[in-house]
Amino acid sequence: MRFRRDILLVGFGALALAGCGNRAELKLAPDQTPPPIPYGREVQPGADDLLKPPAQAAPARNVEPRRRSQDREDDPFDLPPED
Repeated sequence: MRFRRDILLVGFGALALAGCGNRAELKLAPDQTPPPIPYGREVQPGADDLLKPPAQAAPARNVEPRRRSQDREDDPFDLPPED
């Protein structure tokens, strides 16, 4: 009985912690300045733009997985180690 009560307390505690997150617009602290405008841009990007990863950081997968075993093509850069 005590074990079940402990599990319930831990579960309710985890739910309470998960529900206390605050989602609000990001703002600079009063003594901070915004980052400099990136080279080539005319306007300062907003917080949401700065938090969005660029395409190079999270590329879309465009390679179709292999359906069956296939021999690999010869790789000219797959060289044995030099002594």
